[in-house]
Amino acid sequence: MTYQDINVKPIETESSFRMKAYKALKAAIMEMDIYSHPEEIRLEERQLSEKLGVSRTPIREAMTLLEQEGFVRSVPRRGIFVVRKTKQEVIEMITVWAALESMAARLACERATEAEIRQLRENVRSFSNRNPEEFVSEYSEANLAFHKLIIRMSGCALIAETTENLFPHMRGVRKVTIGQAHRAQRSIMDHTHIVEAIEKRDPDLAERLVREHTLGLARHVAEHGEFLN
Repeated sequence: MTYQDINVKPIETESSFRMKAYKALKAAIMEMDIYSHPEEIRLEERQLSEKLGVSRTPIREAMTLLEQEGFVRSVPRRGIFVVRKTKQEVIEMITVWAALESMAARLACERATEAEIRQLRENVRSFSNRNPEEFVSEYSEANLAFHKLIIRMSGCALIAETTENLFPHMRGVRKVTIGQAHRAQRSIMDHTHIVEAIEKRDPDLAERLVREHTLGLARHVAEHGEFLN
């Protein structure tokens, strides 16, 4: 047996802090309600350094990575801000999400386990005898979970990875719009039909229903997306 030298470099502690800071900040941004208020969200470097218990250097390096991925933007002499998309950009993102999630639904018909489908059904059933408009905040979270579950049920890692970068904006927009124009009630109906299609393992129907459901959100934003101006 022969051994070959591997050209590795010592692990840098500062680099480790950078990645930990990056993951923590990205996770926090994923949970932010970016569009629930008109003001931009400013990230304070000193405050983040104190909260994460690291120096400012890994915070700055983490911010650079997040900016490269489009999660934050640096404004000279003003600071770092969480990216807010324009109305047109949001509509385009929803359109891309519609394409990806509809394919995920198609794949889910082939790959999802019975346990996963039951979980999807239970998500809808939990509001079957309740008016979601009376529990908008709770239903909003269930709605987001429904769509993430379809992505996961596809078994396609690349779809999951691609939608992850869109998710903070989709989450923010869905949370703002779900309480408008009886969208919560219509959402429950759409979700019910989507689950039925996946239960039947009907990929054509499931794909079409998911695409139409999400494009309905795009149309709503086009007509009522003043909060994005």
